[in-house]
Amino acid sequence: MEINGVEVEDTFAEGFPIKVARVLITAVTERWALVAAREATGFGTSVIGCPAEAGIECVVGRDETPDGRPGVYIQICNMNYKNLENSLLYRIGQCVLTAPTTAVFNGLPEAEKQFDTGKKLKFFGDGFQQERMYCDRGVCVIPVMSGDFVVEEHIGAVDGIAGGNFYIMGQNQASALMAAEAAVGAIDRIRGVITPFPGGVVASGSKVGSRYKFLMASTNERFCPTLRGEGICTLPEDINASYEVVINGMDREAIEEAIRVGIKAACTVPGVVKISAGNFEGKLGPHHFHLREILG
Repeated sequence: MEINGVEVEDTFAEGFPIKVARVLITAVTERWALVAAREATGFGTSVIGCPAEAGIECVVGRDETPDGRPGVYIQICNMNYKNLENSLLYRIGQCVLTAPTTAVFNGLPEAEKQFDTGKKLKFFGDGFQQERMYCDRGVCVIPVMSGDFVVEEHIGAVDGIAGGNFYIMGQNQASALMAAEAAVGAIDRIRGVITPFPGGVVASGSKVGSRYKFLMASTNERFCPTLRGEGICTLPEDINASYEVVINGMDREAIEEAIRVGIKAACTVPGVVKISAGNFEGKLGPHHFHLREILG
């Protein structure tokens, strides 16, 4: 299969189960909602070494938020619900409560799993906190130096998928990076997914395991062009740089759509040679995203 002359390899991306919480942050302006969202999703690229995987899902206007202010949806992901609950408490408490004019609402009010995040954060109010109805939602109100911080009593979570991905392989670093940027730009318009790595782009593709027993993951040497002279890199001569786009989401359909639009956007950039994906022969997780099937 080819798209605009770019080969799409007959392979699959391998995802694994993860727990996903969805949080809506609002503020007096979009800028401050984004400031809080970026803080709350920092150090959230991979559970290989981060306490959570996290990212910004989308920015929404005043007509899509309970309090009629600009908002940002974020996702926070962990391997189990206990760690996810801790991540919500720490990230909202340390990064959103501390940001000017912010409020926090439940992004998954219909989910079966609900954490009492707001009810736990309220104790920061040291006895001056209140529970009340606000915008038809049960919230906790914490007095702060500029007014009140409002946080919904509960934050919902669902069983999601992490690790959906595709590789963009280019003639050089510039073409591969431009294509990755185009792919992430297209994915940013898809609701229900995040691209948790820096700018949505992974420079250091990894493999499961290492020759060192203390490492659970290490560089994927088969895709490192500087190792070509040593006979280790398996890339063809016309590929000199690759980037990976990793996608987490609340359901399979959203991730498939993100892979579809991302690959199509990447293939519009001159110098892109091939699209592939990362898998470990099914040993990492049960969710397999076959590129050619998704692209139709």
